[in-house]
Amino acid sequence: MSLLSDLINLNLTDTTEKIIAEYVWIGGSGLDLRSKARTLPGPVTDPAKLPKWNYDGSSTNQATGDNSEVILQPQAVFKDPFRRGNDILVMCDAYTSAGEPIPTNTRFNAAKIFSEPDVVAEEPWFGIEQEYTLLQKDTRWPLGWPVGGFPGPQGPYYCGTGADKAFGRDIVDAHYKACLYAGINISGINGEVMPGQWEFQVGPTVGIASGDQIWIARYILERITEMAGVVLTFDPKPVQGDWNGAGAHANYSTKSMRDDGGIEVIKKAIEKLSLRHKEHIAAYGEGNERRLTGRHETADINNFSWGVANRGASVRVGRDTEKAGKGYFEDRRPASNMDPYVVTSMIAETTILWKP
Repeated sequence: MSLLSDLINLNLTDTTEKIIAEYVWIGGSGLDLRSKARTLPGPVTDPAKLPKWNYDGSSTNQATGDNSEVILQPQAVFKDPFRRGNDILVMCDAYTSAGEPIPTNTRFNAAKIFSEPDVVAEEPWFGIEQEYTLLQKDTRWPLGWPVGGFPGPQGPYYCGTGADKAFGRDIVDAHYKACLYAGINISGINGEVMPGQWEFQVGPTVGIASGDQIWIARYILERITEMAGVVLTFDPKPVQGDWNGAGAHANYSTKSMRDDGGIEVIKKAIEKLSLRHKEHIAAYGEGNERRLTGRHETADINNFSWGVANRGASVRVGRDTEKAGKGYFEDRRPASNMDPYVVTSMIAETTILWKP
């Protein structure tokens, strides 16, 4: 095994200019991440200089067998924390051979929204709080929970320390450093309220970069849990009962919100969000109705609400924002399994472009 480890950790820069590029894309479920690697003649940092590639879409439920070739378009480049050296991870989106975005390519429409002049001028910032749950591989029961049973009630686990409170910290810390190495603007981690549940935050990022970075951060986490023999789930309510669900709160601001007097812009944006509540909920993740119950720090899925420092509201405005009269707000509705391309672009479209 030591020889295998030595080979995996070979530093290619000592012997060749060639690099390995791992092309990453989203599969047919809209949440499954796929990837495959290719050799390139030298280091690349600009996605526009990377070759297009293709894959068998019939094997990912994205094409039929008689016309299965799907084209990968490189969109963002990150350093590869697994192979290291000059090797890279490449976030791609997918197109038909005729050049049309396939139905599951949500990045395409998001990029169009973020390219609108009015949106560009507002420099939309996002900070996504990605919650997730670690499961035991054989039982699919949360990590640290007794098999077929339950741990003590919630309370000591949030940001907790100790072998009876924090389960999977080695995975979480490995992910934190790997994301920083990759060039992801990961801003923090913490243990969550339900034992076996954790959170990482990515941001502030501008526009389409938020979706790219969340997807690659998810990919890196999937790879680390694969190595650790632990199953990762983004299910918004992995355990029924008196346990917190998992969300992906979206912190958001525009240039106008960050400028003096921005609180009034924030209030107008929240009013727009309230008028499109049903449309946003429909796009904020599968199974979210199991999480947004009005309990466990959530608002009821059927009713829009907002408040200052209120974690039981649909949208929360922070005390610091209220005091400064400018800043950001937090949309607490998105589920942990949401598509960040969809959620971020929809928030920007509703608050900047939409005219009630």
